[in-house]
Amino acid sequence: MMQHSKRKTLNIFLLFSILGPGLISANAGNDAGGIFTYASVGASFGYRMIWGLIFITVSLAVVQEMNARMAIVTGKGLASLIRENFGVKLTFIAMLVLVIANFGVSIADFAGIAVSLELFGISKYISVPVFAIAIGLLVSKGSYRHVENVFLIFTFVFFSYIITCFLVRPDWGTVFHQSVIPTLDMNRDFLLTFIGMIGTTITPYMQFYLQSSIVDKRMKLSELGNAQTDACFGAVWGNAIAFFIIVCTAATLYKEKVSVTSAHQAAMALTPLAGHFASILFGAGLLGASVLACAVIPLSTSYAVCEAFGFESGVNTKARDASIFYGIYTLMIILGAAVVLIPGLSLVSLTLFTQQLAGMLCPVILIFMTLLVNNKRIMGKYVNNGLQNVLSIATVVFILAMTILLFIVLPFFYK
Repeated sequence: MMQHSKRKTLNIFLLFSILGPGLISANAGNDAGGIFTYASVGASFGYRMIWGLIFITVSLAVVQEMNARMAIVTGKGLASLIRENFGVKLTFIAMLVLVIANFGVSIADFAGIAVSLELFGISKYISVPVFAIAIGLLVSKGSYRHVENVFLIFTFVFFSYIITCFLVRPDWGTVFHQSVIPTLDMNRDFLLTFIGMIGTTITPYMQFYLQSSIVDKRMKLSELGNAQTDACFGAVWGNAIAFFIIVCTAATLYKEKVSVTSAHQAAMALTPLAGHFASILFGAGLLGASVLACAVIPLSTSYAVCEAFGFESGVNTKARDASIFYGIYTLMIILGAAVVLIPGLSLVSLTLFTQQLAGMLCPVILIFMTLLVNNKRIMGKYVNNGLQNVLSIATVVFILAMTILLFIVLPFFYK
């Protein structure tokens, strides 16, 4: 019995020892945009989209595994592989998609900073400029890693959704039934929200970040199994939090017919656990997740663009030697913060829109990835197998079909 316990403990330690980029990139979806999107899914449509989250989780695991495999086999980031194999023009299109999607996510996360601190009575006209300057200085001075763990701890607040989920006792029979029985409402709000859920779960940013991170770790072919485990476990773990947020908000907000149009309404789902402190708990977690993303996403965008076109990059490089790198990074922070400061703007609606945009742009990057990972000249015997191709192509086709339904079919039939 004791040996079995020791073996089990050893296996747990072994699992955590190999986790890294896959787990981090998948959990990146649980930022401000992710939290509001998942809360909106549960509050607006109950359990009807959970089947979609299950499908997206499988798709994310396949996509992340493809990234990990390409990184280890080629030793190159996704941006480099696109440039080398598709030329400058198509690389420009890929980078344009990445910049637009990431800029949208940056806006969403600055909105997250604004609405989280508004719960504490601090105006966005104070919080957003202060944090924009602080984030810019922290990263450009190379000191961001010193405070990263502090904000990372804040994000663990969202585990409270798991506890709350069991406290409110949802109808688990209905939950699991709707997890396996697809439901697709043919109306604009449902389709937009569904696309937003895809966009916040499988983002273009994740794919570039994950592959570059594995390349930076200089992982060898002998470590491919570990990287694949990390990628798949990260997808399941990250989306497990999303699952509980949807179930929790469905069992509380949807039941009370409360839609998520503000941070206060999203925080209401935690009332059964935190009572009057629900807004404080939600606000602390949202702030941590938003600040982390506001720092990392502009930085990763700068790295990807500079990698794609051969520009000098790196936070340890002087500004005059890496003007493009620092220019992209600074511009994303300034413009992201500026958009959020526009008077009268609905920050939650803006956040949800950015996730919908990311979902619509995602297939472009996935098409590049699928073509690359099936190229025997690049990947040798490590090309996709039949099942991986079916799942990756099905993901692209499904997102495109949703977008066509939304913008072409529905307007035609429901004028």
